[in-house]
Amino acid sequence: MSEAVVRPGRESDLPELVAIYNHFVENTHVTFDLEPFAPEARREWFREFTERGPYRLLVAELGDEVGGYACSHEFRHKRAYRTSVETSVYVRPAAFGRGLGRALYRSLFAALDGDPELHRAYAGVALPNPPSLALHRDFGFREVGTFREVGFKLDRYWDVSWLERPLG
Repeated sequence: MSEAVVRPGRESDLPELVAIYNHFVENTHVTFDLEPFAPEARREWFREFTERGPYRLLVAELGDEVGGYACSHEFRHKRAYRTSVETSVYVRPAAFGRGLGRALYRSLFAALDGDPELHRAYAGVALPNPPSLALHRDFGFREVGTFREVGFKLDRYWDVSWLERPLG
């Protein structure tokens, strides 16, 4: 995986980020969005991220394309949750198995673990998804509960496992 460069996301990455995410929207149960996004519709989402602080967006650049991304964003909108973030990682299907998810999470947690304002990271994994569960466990997440049949997509109900990881 030596050809990948992990760096902060740029607004010019937005079309590729949206294309990666839309693949999962349209073809899988791993996100519960049901309709694909246009890049312009994700601009507000993109503006939530900064290069410093709790809300980060990192991309794995493979030559001249984005191979994947990881982000940390607001866990819940209530102020008392300000020391917690939710994390996500998405990799372009053609880049599966190249270590991009690991490289992205390694960089993301290196940044988040140094932030004295943060206490916990959370991740929701739609089940089944053994590779995502394994990745999260490898980065110190532990399962704290499962929401049963919480999402309906692709003509069926899906469970979501919630995981947490200490930061600091």
